[in-house]
Amino acid sequence: MRQQLLHTAVLAPTGQWLVQDHADSPVRILTGPAAMVDLAAQIQHRIRTTRSRIR
Repeated sequence: MRQQLLHTAVLAPTGQWLVQDHADSPVRILTGPAAMVDLAAQIQHRIRTTRSRIR
């Protein structure tokens, strides 16, 4: 969230993560560690494709 990659991420008591990309985006529910890894991969991909377009 420091680098503005996510708007918010909140850990629910059930162990799920509630995540928003932007303030007006829908809340996504990440069900476990594999979902967090998938989210990190999506963010990394978005960063890399954006950087290559800028260059």
